[in-house]
Amino acid sequence: MPKGYSVRSYLAGATAARAGDEMSGPALLLAGLAVTGSATGASSLLAGITVAAAVGGPVLGALLDRAVRPGRLLACALALYAAGLAAILAALGRLPTAWTVLLAVLTGLLGPALSGGWTAQLPRVAAAPRLPRANALDAMTFGAAALAGPALAGAAAEVLGASAAVAVAAALVAVAAPVAWRLPARTATVPRARPAPVTATLAAGFRVVVRRPPLARATLVSVVCCAAQGMLTACVPLLGAQVLGGAGRGVLLFSCAAVSGLAANAVLARHPRSVAPDTVVRFSALVQAAAPALAATGRPVALLVAALVLGVGEGPQLTALFAVRHREAPEHLRGQIFTTGASLKVTAFALGVAVAGPLAAWSLTGALLTAAGTAAGAAFVGQSVGRRAGRESI
Repeated sequence: MPKGYSVRSYLAGATAARAGDEMSGPALLLAGLAVTGSATGASSLLAGITVAAAVGGPVLGALLDRAVRPGRLLACALALYAAGLAAILAALGRLPTAWTVLLAVLTGLLGPALSGGWTAQLPRVAAAPRLPRANALDAMTFGAAALAGPALAGAAAEVLGASAAVAVAAALVAVAAPVAWRLPARTATVPRARPAPVTATLAAGFRVVVRRPPLARATLVSVVCCAAQGMLTACVPLLGAQVLGGAGRGVLLFSCAAVSGLAANAVLARHPRSVAPDTVVRFSALVQAAAPALAATGRPVALLVAALVLGVGEGPQLTALFAVRHREAPEHLRGQIFTTGASLKVTAFALGVAVAGPLAAWSLTGALLTAAGTAAGAAFVGQSVGRRAGRESI
Protein backbone atom coordinates (compact mmCIF):
# COMPACT_ATOMS: atom_id res chain seq x y z
CA MET A 1 0.00 0.00 0.00
CA PRO A 2 1.48 3.41 -0.91
CA LYS A 3 2.51 5.64 1.96
CA GLY A 4 -0.37 7.82 3.08
CA TYR A 5 -3.03 5.76 1.28
CA SER A 6 -5.75 4.31 3.46
CA VAL A 7 -9.18 2.75 3.34
CA ARG A 8 -10.54 6.18 4.25
CA SER A 9 -8.98 7.69 1.13
CA TYR A 10 -10.45 4.88 -0.93
CA LEU A 11 -13.91 5.39 0.56
CA ALA A 12 -13.76 9.17 0.13
CA GLY A 13 -12.90 8.83 -3.55
CA ALA A 14 -15.51 6.13 -4.12
CA THR A 15 -18.21 8.21 -2.43
CA ALA A 16 -17.40 11.29 -4.51
CA ALA A 17 -17.35 9.37 -7.78
CA ARG A 18 -20.56 7.48 -7.04
CA ALA A 19 -22.38 10.58 -5.80
CA GLY A 20 -21.43 12.26 -9.07
CA ASP A 21 -22.72 9.23 -10.97
CA GLU A 22 -26.03 9.18 -9.07
CA MET A 23 -26.33 12.93 -9.56
CA SER A 24 -25.59 12.84 -13.29
CA GLY A 25 -28.77 10.97 -14.28
CA PRO A 26 -31.31 13.36 -12.72
CA ALA A 27 -29.12 16.32 -13.71
CA LEU A 28 -29.08 15.25 -17.36
CA LEU A 29 -32.85 14.80 -17.30
CA LEU A 30 -33.35 18.27 -15.85
CA ALA A 31 -30.81 19.92 -18.15
CA GLY A 32 -32.14 18.16 -21.25
CA LEU A 33 -35.68 19.21 -20.46
CA ALA A 34 -34.69 22.79 -19.61
CA VAL A 35 -32.56 23.33 -22.72
CA THR A 36 -34.50 21.40 -25.36
CA GLY A 37 -38.00 21.45 -23.88
CA SER A 38 -38.39 17.81 -24.95
CA ALA A 39 -39.10 15.09 -22.41
CA THR A 40 -38.25 12.46 -25.03
CA GLY A 41 -34.86 13.99 -25.72
CA ALA A 42 -34.10 14.30 -22.03
CA SER A 43 -34.97 10.67 -21.33
CA SER A 44 -32.89 9.60 -24.33
CA LEU A 45 -29.83 11.14 -22.72
CA LEU A 46 -30.37 9.09 -19.57
CA ALA A 47 -31.05 5.93 -21.57
CA GLY A 48 -27.90 6.44 -23.64
CA ILE A 49 -25.55 6.96 -20.70
CA THR A 50 -27.09 3.98 -18.85
CA VAL A 51 -27.41 1.28 -21.50
CA ALA A 52 -23.88 1.80 -22.83
CA ALA A 53 -22.51 0.37 -19.59
CA ALA A 54 -23.50 -3.11 -20.77
CA VAL A 55 -20.83 -2.91 -23.48
CA GLY A 56 -18.21 -0.88 -21.67
CA GLY A 57 -18.12 -2.85 -18.43
CA PRO A 58 -16.51 -6.12 -19.57
CA VAL A 59 -13.95 -4.38 -21.81
CA LEU A 60 -12.98 -1.87 -19.13
CA GLY A 61 -12.63 -4.67 -16.59
CA ALA A 62 -10.38 -6.67 -18.89
CA LEU A 63 -8.14 -3.64 -19.41
CA LEU A 64 -7.97 -3.00 -15.65
CA ASP A 65 -6.89 -6.60 -15.09
CA ARG A 66 -4.06 -6.26 -17.61
CA ALA A 67 -2.74 -2.96 -16.21
CA VAL A 68 0.29 -2.86 -13.89
CA ARG A 69 -1.16 0.31 -12.30
CA PRO A 70 -4.93 -0.20 -12.58
CA GLY A 71 -5.54 2.87 -10.44
CA ARG A 72 -4.09 5.11 -13.13
CA LEU A 73 -6.29 3.56 -15.81
CA LEU A 74 -9.25 3.98 -13.48
CA ALA A 75 -8.33 7.63 -12.92
CA CYS A 76 -8.21 8.22 -16.68
CA ALA A 77 -11.65 6.61 -17.04
CA LEU A 78 -13.04 8.89 -14.33
CA ALA A 79 -11.52 11.96 -15.94
CA LEU A 80 -12.96 11.01 -19.32
CA TYR A 81 -16.38 10.37 -17.76
CA ALA A 82 -16.32 13.84 -16.22
CA ALA A 83 -15.19 15.31 -19.54
CA GLY A 84 -18.01 13.45 -21.29
CA LEU A 85 -20.58 15.02 -18.98
CA ALA A 86 -19.10 18.44 -19.73
CA ALA A 87 -19.23 17.71 -23.48
CA ILE A 88 -22.89 16.69 -23.26
CA LEU A 89 -23.66 19.91 -21.42
CA ALA A 90 -21.82 21.96 -24.04
CA ALA A 91 -23.64 20.17 -26.87
CA LEU A 92 -27.15 20.58 -25.45
CA GLY A 93 -29.08 23.03 -27.58
CA ARG A 94 -26.13 23.53 -29.93
CA LEU A 95 -25.92 20.15 -31.67
CA PRO A 96 -28.74 17.92 -32.95
CA THR A 97 -30.24 15.66 -30.28
CA ALA A 98 -28.89 12.55 -32.00
CA TRP A 99 -25.31 13.79 -31.62
CA THR A 100 -25.87 14.68 -27.98
CA VAL A 101 -27.27 11.21 -27.30
CA LEU A 102 -24.20 9.72 -29.04
CA LEU A 103 -21.99 11.66 -26.63
CA ALA A 104 -24.04 10.22 -23.76
CA VAL A 105 -23.53 6.69 -25.11
CA LEU A 106 -19.76 7.19 -25.40
CA THR A 107 -19.63 8.60 -21.88
CA GLY A 108 -21.71 5.73 -20.52
CA LEU A 109 -19.15 3.20 -21.75
CA LEU A 110 -16.96 4.34 -18.87
CA GLY A 111 -19.72 4.21 -16.26
CA PRO A 112 -18.67 0.85 -14.73
CA ALA A 113 -15.42 2.50 -13.62
CA LEU A 114 -17.43 4.27 -10.93
CA SER A 115 -18.89 1.05 -9.55
CA GLY A 116 -17.32 -2.35 -10.23
CA GLY A 117 -14.03 -0.99 -11.53
CA TRP A 118 -13.39 0.84 -8.28
CA THR A 119 -14.58 -1.94 -5.97
CA ALA A 120 -12.30 -4.46 -7.70
CA GLN A 121 -9.30 -2.56 -6.31
CA LEU A 122 -10.37 -2.88 -2.65
CA PRO A 123 -8.24 -5.99 -1.83
CA ARG A 124 -5.13 -3.95 -2.66
CA VAL A 125 -6.14 -1.35 -0.10
CA ALA A 126 -7.52 -3.44 2.78
CA ALA A 127 -5.58 -6.38 4.20
CA ALA A 128 -7.40 -9.73 4.28
CA PRO A 129 -8.45 -9.54 7.96
CA ARG A 130 -9.97 -6.09 7.37
CA LEU A 131 -11.53 -6.86 3.99
CA PRO A 132 -15.03 -7.94 5.21
CA ARG A 133 -15.56 -4.70 7.12
CA ALA A 134 -14.03 -2.60 4.33
CA ASN A 135 -16.30 -4.38 1.87
CA ALA A 136 -19.39 -3.45 3.91
CA LEU A 137 -18.23 0.16 4.10
CA ASP A 138 -17.60 0.18 0.36
CA ALA A 139 -21.14 -1.02 -0.29
CA MET A 140 -22.40 1.76 1.98
CA THR A 141 -20.89 4.34 -0.39
CA PHE A 142 -23.47 3.23 -2.97
CA GLY A 143 -26.28 3.86 -0.50
CA ALA A 144 -24.87 7.22 0.51
CA ALA A 145 -24.50 8.20 -3.15
CA ALA A 146 -28.04 7.06 -3.95
CA LEU A 147 -29.29 9.24 -1.11
CA ALA A 148 -27.15 12.31 -1.78
CA GLY A 149 -26.91 12.30 -5.60
CA PRO A 150 -30.54 13.04 -6.55
CA ALA A 151 -30.87 15.51 -3.67
CA LEU A 152 -27.76 17.38 -4.81
CA ALA A 153 -29.04 17.41 -8.39
CA GLY A 154 -32.35 18.90 -7.33
CA ALA A 155 -30.77 21.47 -5.04
CA ALA A 156 -28.17 22.54 -7.60
CA ALA A 157 -30.80 22.83 -10.31
CA GLU A 158 -33.04 24.88 -8.05
CA VAL A 159 -30.32 27.27 -6.88
CA LEU A 160 -27.90 27.42 -9.81
CA GLY A 161 -29.89 26.08 -12.76
CA ALA A 162 -30.27 22.69 -14.43
CA SER A 163 -27.06 23.02 -16.45
CA ALA A 164 -25.08 23.76 -13.30
CA ALA A 165 -26.31 20.47 -11.81
CA VAL A 166 -24.55 18.58 -14.60
CA ALA A 167 -21.39 20.61 -14.02
CA VAL A 168 -21.42 19.78 -10.30
CA ALA A 169 -21.86 16.06 -11.09
CA ALA A 170 -18.87 16.20 -13.44
CA ALA A 171 -16.82 18.00 -10.78
CA LEU A 172 -17.55 15.30 -8.18
CA VAL A 173 -16.37 12.57 -10.54
CA ALA A 174 -13.27 14.58 -11.47
CA VAL A 175 -12.37 15.13 -7.80
CA ALA A 176 -12.18 11.35 -7.36
CA ALA A 177 -9.65 10.89 -10.19
CA PRO A 178 -6.53 11.86 -8.15
CA VAL A 179 -7.58 9.42 -5.40
CA ALA A 180 -7.88 6.65 -7.99
CA TRP A 181 -4.50 7.57 -9.49
CA ARG A 182 -2.80 6.79 -6.16
CA LEU A 183 -4.37 3.35 -5.75
CA PRO A 184 -1.79 0.60 -5.08
CA ALA A 185 -0.08 -1.06 -8.03
CA ARG A 186 -0.36 -4.75 -8.77
CA THR A 187 2.18 -6.55 -6.57
CA ALA A 188 4.97 -8.56 -8.11
CA THR A 189 3.92 -11.68 -6.19
CA VAL A 190 0.50 -11.74 -7.90
CA PRO A 191 0.55 -13.63 -11.20
CA ARG A 192 -0.45 -11.45 -14.10
CA ALA A 193 -2.51 -12.54 -17.03
CA ARG A 194 -0.50 -13.49 -20.08
CA PRO A 195 -0.73 -11.03 -22.95
CA ALA A 196 -3.66 -12.16 -25.04
CA PRO A 197 -6.36 -10.64 -27.20
CA VAL A 198 -8.96 -8.79 -25.16
CA THR A 199 -11.63 -11.08 -26.62
CA ALA A 200 -9.87 -14.10 -25.12
CA THR A 201 -9.67 -12.38 -21.75
CA LEU A 202 -13.37 -11.53 -21.92
CA ALA A 203 -14.23 -15.15 -22.66
CA ALA A 204 -12.12 -16.30 -19.70
CA GLY A 205 -13.95 -13.93 -17.39
CA PHE A 206 -17.38 -15.14 -18.48
CA ARG A 207 -16.26 -18.76 -18.05
CA VAL A 208 -15.24 -18.09 -14.46
CA VAL A 209 -18.63 -16.55 -13.69
CA VAL A 210 -20.48 -19.50 -15.22
CA ARG A 211 -18.32 -22.32 -13.86
CA ARG A 212 -18.00 -21.21 -10.24
CA PRO A 213 -21.38 -22.09 -8.67
CA PRO A 214 -21.32 -19.51 -5.83
CA LEU A 215 -20.36 -16.75 -8.25
CA ALA A 216 -22.87 -17.85 -10.89
CA ARG A 217 -25.62 -18.05 -8.28
CA ALA A 218 -24.89 -14.66 -6.70
CA THR A 219 -24.59 -12.98 -10.11
CA LEU A 220 -27.88 -14.34 -11.38
CA VAL A 221 -29.79 -13.52 -8.19
CA SER A 222 -28.50 -9.94 -8.15
CA VAL A 223 -29.21 -9.39 -11.85
CA VAL A 224 -32.79 -10.69 -11.60
CA CYS A 225 -33.32 -8.58 -8.48
CA CYS A 226 -32.16 -5.54 -10.46
CA ALA A 227 -34.84 -6.28 -13.05
CA ALA A 228 -37.40 -6.32 -10.24
CA GLN A 229 -36.00 -3.04 -8.91
CA GLY A 230 -36.41 -1.51 -12.36
CA MET A 231 -40.04 -2.64 -12.44
CA LEU A 232 -40.69 -1.06 -9.06
CA THR A 233 -38.96 2.15 -10.13
CA ALA A 234 -41.27 2.47 -13.13
CA CYS A 235 -44.25 2.15 -10.78
CA VAL A 236 -43.14 4.64 -8.14
CA PRO A 237 -44.29 7.86 -9.90
CA LEU A 238 -47.73 6.33 -10.49
CA LEU A 239 -47.87 5.18 -6.88
CA GLY A 240 -47.01 8.70 -5.75
CA ALA A 241 -49.75 10.20 -7.92
CA GLN A 242 -52.43 7.71 -6.90
CA VAL A 243 -51.61 7.20 -3.21
CA LEU A 244 -49.54 10.14 -1.99
CA GLY A 245 -51.06 12.97 -4.01
CA GLY A 246 -48.17 13.63 -6.37
CA ALA A 247 -45.66 11.80 -8.55
CA GLY A 248 -42.78 13.73 -6.97
CA ARG A 249 -43.76 12.47 -3.53
CA GLY A 250 -43.41 8.94 -4.78
CA VAL A 251 -39.79 9.56 -5.73
CA LEU A 252 -39.06 10.47 -2.10
CA LEU A 253 -39.63 6.80 -1.27
CA PHE A 254 -36.20 6.09 -2.77
CA SER A 255 -34.64 8.25 -0.07
CA CYS A 256 -36.36 6.12 2.56
CA ALA A 257 -34.97 2.99 0.91
CA ALA A 258 -31.48 4.49 0.82
CA VAL A 259 -31.63 5.34 4.54
CA SER A 260 -32.75 1.86 5.58
CA GLY A 261 -30.14 0.30 3.29
CA LEU A 262 -27.41 2.38 4.92
CA ALA A 263 -28.64 1.37 8.38
CA ALA A 264 -28.67 -2.32 7.46
CA ASN A 265 -25.16 -2.13 6.02
CA ALA A 266 -23.94 -0.29 9.11
CA VAL A 267 -25.01 -3.32 11.15
CA LEU A 268 -23.19 -5.64 8.73
CA ALA A 269 -20.07 -3.49 8.94
CA ARG A 270 -19.97 -4.10 12.70
CA HIS A 271 -20.63 -7.84 12.32
CA PRO A 272 -19.23 -8.68 8.84
CA ARG A 273 -18.88 -12.44 9.46
CA SER A 274 -22.17 -13.06 11.26
CA VAL A 275 -23.91 -14.60 8.21
CA ALA A 276 -22.46 -16.22 5.08
CA PRO A 277 -22.67 -13.79 2.13
CA ASP A 278 -24.19 -16.47 -0.14
CA THR A 279 -27.10 -16.78 2.29
CA VAL A 280 -27.53 -13.01 2.48
CA VAL A 281 -27.69 -12.71 -1.33
CA ARG A 282 -30.53 -15.23 -1.60
CA PHE A 283 -32.45 -14.17 1.51
CA SER A 284 -32.26 -10.49 0.48
CA ALA A 285 -34.05 -11.37 -2.75
CA LEU A 286 -37.01 -12.62 -0.72
CA VAL A 287 -36.94 -9.46 1.41
CA GLN A 288 -36.99 -7.32 -1.74
CA ALA A 289 -39.98 -9.30 -3.02
CA ALA A 290 -41.97 -8.13 -0.01
CA ALA A 291 -41.55 -4.45 -0.98
CA PRO A 292 -43.63 -4.35 -4.21
CA ALA A 293 -46.11 -6.77 -2.64
CA LEU A 294 -46.69 -4.30 0.19
CA ALA A 295 -46.86 -1.40 -2.26
CA ALA A 296 -49.57 -3.22 -4.20
CA THR A 297 -51.96 -2.73 -1.27
CA GLY A 298 -52.17 0.94 -2.22
CA ARG A 299 -52.02 2.27 1.36
CA PRO A 300 -49.77 5.21 2.31
CA VAL A 301 -48.34 3.51 5.42
CA ALA A 302 -47.72 0.34 3.44
CA LEU A 303 -45.78 2.36 0.84
CA LEU A 304 -43.48 3.75 3.52
CA VAL A 305 -42.92 0.30 4.99
CA ALA A 306 -42.30 -1.06 1.48
CA ALA A 307 -39.58 1.53 0.88
CA LEU A 308 -37.88 0.68 4.18
CA VAL A 309 -38.10 -3.05 3.46
CA LEU A 310 -36.65 -2.51 -0.02
CA GLY A 311 -33.57 -0.82 1.45
CA VAL A 312 -33.10 -3.59 4.00
CA GLY A 313 -33.05 -6.05 1.10
CA GLU A 314 -30.93 -4.05 -1.36
CA GLY A 315 -28.19 -2.80 0.95
CA PRO A 316 -27.05 -6.10 2.50
CA GLN A 317 -27.41 -7.90 -0.82
CA LEU A 318 -24.91 -5.54 -2.44
CA THR A 319 -22.46 -6.02 0.43
CA ALA A 320 -22.83 -9.80 0.24
CA LEU A 321 -22.50 -9.80 -3.55
CA PHE A 322 -19.19 -7.93 -3.29
CA ALA A 323 -18.00 -10.40 -0.67
CA VAL A 324 -18.76 -13.36 -2.93
CA ARG A 325 -16.96 -11.70 -5.87
CA HIS A 326 -13.88 -10.90 -3.79
CA ARG A 327 -13.79 -14.49 -2.54
CA GLU A 328 -14.41 -16.25 -5.85
CA ALA A 329 -12.78 -14.04 -8.47
CA PRO A 330 -9.21 -14.90 -9.56
CA GLU A 331 -6.89 -11.96 -9.05
CA HIS A 332 -6.06 -11.63 -12.75
CA LEU A 333 -9.78 -11.44 -13.67
CA ARG A 334 -11.14 -9.54 -10.68
CA GLY A 335 -11.69 -6.22 -12.46
CA GLN A 336 -13.53 -7.83 -15.36
CA ILE A 337 -15.82 -9.84 -13.09
CA PHE A 338 -16.76 -6.76 -11.07
CA THR A 339 -17.38 -4.51 -14.09
CA THR A 340 -19.21 -7.24 -16.03
CA GLY A 341 -21.48 -7.82 -13.04
CA ALA A 342 -22.19 -4.10 -12.82
CA SER A 343 -23.00 -3.98 -16.53
CA LEU A 344 -25.40 -6.91 -16.30
CA LYS A 345 -27.21 -5.30 -13.37
CA VAL A 346 -27.60 -1.97 -15.16
CA THR A 347 -28.96 -3.74 -18.24
CA ALA A 348 -31.40 -5.79 -16.18
CA PHE A 349 -32.61 -2.65 -14.42
CA ALA A 350 -33.22 -0.93 -17.76
CA LEU A 351 -35.12 -3.98 -19.06
CA GLY A 352 -37.23 -4.03 -15.90
CA VAL A 353 -38.18 -0.41 -16.42
CA ALA A 354 -39.02 -1.07 -20.08
CA VAL A 355 -41.24 -4.05 -19.24
CA ALA A 356 -43.03 -2.45 -16.31
CA GLY A 357 -43.85 0.84 -18.02
CA PRO A 358 -46.57 -0.47 -20.37
CA LEU A 359 -47.66 -3.04 -17.78
CA ALA A 360 -48.17 -0.37 -15.11
CA ALA A 361 -50.21 1.72 -17.56
CA TRP A 362 -52.52 -1.28 -17.95
CA SER A 363 -52.52 -2.40 -14.30
CA LEU A 364 -50.35 -0.85 -11.59
CA THR A 365 -51.16 -3.68 -9.21
CA GLY A 366 -50.25 -6.25 -11.86
CA ALA A 367 -46.89 -4.55 -12.46
CA LEU A 368 -46.10 -4.48 -8.74
CA LEU A 369 -47.00 -8.13 -8.27
CA THR A 370 -44.87 -9.01 -11.29
CA ALA A 371 -41.94 -7.22 -9.65
CA ALA A 372 -42.58 -9.13 -6.41
CA GLY A 373 -42.69 -12.45 -8.26
CA THR A 374 -39.51 -11.64 -10.17
CA ALA A 375 -37.56 -10.87 -6.98
CA ALA A 376 -38.91 -13.95 -5.19
CA GLY A 377 -38.12 -16.15 -8.17
CA ALA A 378 -34.53 -14.89 -8.24
CA ALA A 379 -33.63 -16.79 -5.09
CA PHE A 380 -34.97 -20.12 -6.37
CA VAL A 381 -33.73 -19.77 -9.97
CA GLY A 382 -30.28 -18.78 -8.75
CA GLN A 383 -30.08 -21.87 -6.58
CA SER A 384 -30.92 -24.21 -9.46
CA VAL A 385 -28.53 -22.50 -11.88
CA GLY A 386 -25.74 -22.69 -9.33
CA ARG A 387 -26.24 -26.45 -8.98
CA ARG A 388 -26.24 -26.91 -12.77
CA ALA A 389 -23.06 -24.83 -13.09
CA GLY A 390 -21.41 -27.06 -10.52
CA ARG A 391 -22.30 -30.26 -12.42
CA GLU A 392 -21.04 -28.81 -15.72
CA SER A 393 -17.71 -27.81 -14.20
CA ILE A 394 -16.95 -31.37 -13.00
